[in-house]
Amino acid sequence: MSEPLPVVLLVDDEKHILSALSRSLRREGYEILTAGSADEALQLLSERQVDLIVSDQKMPGTHGIAFLTEVERGGSRVPRILLTGWPEEIPQPEIARAGITALLPKPWDDAELKSTLRSCLAR
Repeated sequence: MSEPLPVVLLVDDEKHILSALSRSLRREGYEILTAGSADEALQLLSERQVDLIVSDQKMPGTHGIAFLTEVERGGSRVPRILLTGWPEEIPQPEIARAGITALLPKPWDDAELKSTLRSCLAR
C-alpha cells in the first residue's frame, strides 16, 4: 500500500489565484484542497486533516494573519505559509504569533513556491 499524499490547503478569496496555485502544484504529489475564505478553510480544517496551509493575507472578512493565528490557537502544528503582495507591511511579532513558517510574495515564483512547500513539509 502506498503512503497517502500530503494534503495542502490553499486559501484565497480570488478563484483565479486558487486555480493558478493549484495548477502550479498539480504535479507535485499533493492532494490539494481549496477554500475561498477563512471561514470556509476553518470548516474544512474541522473535517479534514491537512499537512500544510497556504493562505492569502488580504481577504474580505478575516485576513490571513488572523486566520492563521486562529489555526495556531486551535493547537494545530501544521506548517503555514502566508502569501501577500505586501510582505513588508506585516510585523514580525504577528508572523511569529500566527505560527507562520514562511512568507511568500505575490506574485509568487513557482520554483520558490514548490521549494518552500517541500521544505516546510520535510520539517
